[in-house]
Amino acid sequence: MSLRLSSWLLLLFCLFRHELPGAQADSVPSAAKTLVWGPGLEANIVLPARFFYIQAVDSSGRNLTASPGEKTFEVKIVSPVEEFTRIWIQVLDRQDGSFLVRYRMYATYTDLYIHILLKNKHVANSPFILNGPVYHEGCDCPQSSGSVWETHMHCPQSFPQIDRDLALYASVDPERNAQEIPQRFGQRQSLCHYTVKSNKVYVKTFGEHVGFRIFMDSILLSLTRKVQLPDMEFFVNLGDWPLEKRKPTEKIHPIFSWCGSNNTRDIVMPTYDLTESVLETMGRVSLDMMSVQANTGPPWPEKNATAFWRGRDSRQERLELVKLSRAHPNMIDAAFTNFFFFKHDESLYGPLVKHVSFFDFFKYKYQINIDGTVAAYRLPYLLAGDSVVLKQDSSYYEHFYNELRPWEHYIPIRADLGDLLEKIQWARDHDEEVKKIALTGQQFARNHLMGDRVFCYYYKLFQEYAKRQVTEPNIREGMELVEQPSDDLFPCSCHRTRAKDEL
Repeated sequence: MSLRLSSWLLLLFCLFRHELPGAQADSVPSAAKTLVWGPGLEANIVLPARFFYIQAVDSSGRNLTASPGEKTFEVKIVSPVEEFTRIWIQVLDRQDGSFLVRYRMYATYTDLYIHILLKNKHVANSPFILNGPVYHEGCDCPQSSGSVWETHMHCPQSFPQIDRDLALYASVDPERNAQEIPQRFGQRQSLCHYTVKSNKVYVKTFGEHVGFRIFMDSILLSLTRKVQLPDMEFFVNLGDWPLEKRKPTEKIHPIFSWCGSNNTRDIVMPTYDLTESVLETMGRVSLDMMSVQANTGPPWPEKNATAFWRGRDSRQERLELVKLSRAHPNMIDAAFTNFFFFKHDESLYGPLVKHVSFFDFFKYKYQINIDGTVAAYRLPYLLAGDSVVLKQDSSYYEHFYNELRPWEHYIPIRADLGDLLEKIQWARDHDEEVKKIALTGQQFARNHLMGDRVFCYYYKLFQEYAKRQVTEPNIREGMELVEQPSDDLFPCSCHRTRAKDEL
C-alpha cells in the first residue's frame, strides 16, 4: 500500500474516531467500512515483529468501541512465488473495537500479499501487496542512505530528549575520550567502549559486570542490518546509575546510559528492558508493548478501585508503600515478591507474596509507579494498559519522560508518597476524569513507545552524536568485532549494492 493511501486511512480513522459517536457493543463490523493501516503494510519498514492495525467500523461508518470478538478478523500472509511462508501471525484484540496484528518473518520474500478477511470477505483494500524484496529481521541488508531509511520509517524530525542531552556536548573528541573515560570510570564502573566503522561494530569492555552488553550489542547489530550507521566511537554505561556528575561548566564526558537523572549529564537511550522487548517480540519475551495491549484486564467499570503494586525492595519508599498498604488495605494492595536490599527488614515488611502476572495488574484501576534502584522500567507497559498510572515524582527519567504531562498522561504523587492516599481518594471521586487520563496515557504509549519509534530514537541519537565528533573514530587496541548472528537456515540475498562491492 502506498504511503499516501496509508496516510489517508489514518486520517479517516482519526476523523471517524473524533467526530462520530462510537457504535454500540452489539454492532456488526462492515468489511468495506473497516479501516486498516500501519507500518506492517509497508515493505521498507523492517522490524523484528512487524505490525498493523484494524479498526472495526459498522455499515453506518461508526467505529466499534467494544470487541466484536477476538476471532472476527482472519489474517493470511502469502508469497505468490513460495508455496509455504515461514511467518508467525497473531491477531491481538485490544477490546476497544480495534485489533493489533503482528507478524514475525523467518525468511525474506520477493513479495507478500496480506489478506484480511471478515467472514471470507476482503476488508478495506485487502489484499495489501508488499512489493519486495521484503526482508526479515535476520537479513543483513542495510539501506545506504540514512535519510531514505528515516523517510521509510516515518521517523520524527527530532526527539526532545536527544536535543536536551546533546546540547551539553557541542563537540565530541573520540581521541580524548578514548584516553580519559577508561581512566576516570573504567576501574570502578562497568563500561563498553564501542566503535562503529564501515557499519561494523567493535567493542572493548571495562569492569567486572559486563553481561548487559548483550542488549547493546543486539540493538547495534539489528540497526546495522537495516541502515548504514555513521562512523562513531562512544561509551555505554552498563550499570543502573547514570555516571557523569560533573557540572556542565566543568570538563564533562559523554556517557550513554539507559537512565538519566536531574543531577547527571548522561546521554539517555531507551532502557535495555524496552530495547530487548522490541528485539524479542514474538521471541524470548512475553511482556512487550504489543502483548500488553491485548491483556489490559476487565473493562474500566469492572476493575478493582484499589491502587496496586508488586515488586522488590530496591528503595526505601517501597518499604513505606507496603507499610501504607498494611494500614489502608481498602485503598492499596502493595506487597514484595522478593527481598534483596533490606533483607534484615523482611520480618517487618514480609511475608513475600507469589509473583503476579503483569497482565493481572490491570484488574486494578490504579497502578503505582515507584522508583527502584533508578527509574522503574515498567512504566511503558503500565501506560500501555487500561489503568491509570500514579507516578512518583522522581529525579530519574527514561528517554520519553520529558514528553509526559502530569494530570494528562498520569496522576503525580509526591516523592515521599505523602499524598498517595489523597490522590487515590481523588481518583475514586473523579472516575470519568481518571478514565480519560488513563486513555490519554495509553494513547501516548501506542504512539511513542512502539518498536518503530525505538529504532528511530537510536538512529537519530547516533546520527546527531556522530555529527559532533571532531576527531576520527578508530578501532582501538583490545577491541573485538561483534559478529552478526549466522542465519544459515534461511539466508537472504541483499538486492542493494554495498559500498565495498563497488570498490
